[in-house]
Amino acid sequence: MNKWVNVIINIVIFVVCIMLICTQQRNVGPKGLGIMVVGLAGILFLLYRYNKQYTK
Repeated sequence: MNKWVNVIINIVIFVVCIMLICTQQRNVGPKGLGIMVVGLAGILFLLYRYNKQYTK
């Protein structure tokens, strides 16, 4: 995959995950918590993809 396409995809995923966390912070309950966990999992996935190249 092209380097710039990969960078743009990572930025979009990061922004979406941050938006999920920030918008659901005000919702108290299992639904808000679940959406925040999905956002956190997305950020952890990006960290995994970034660090994967250094752990080979």
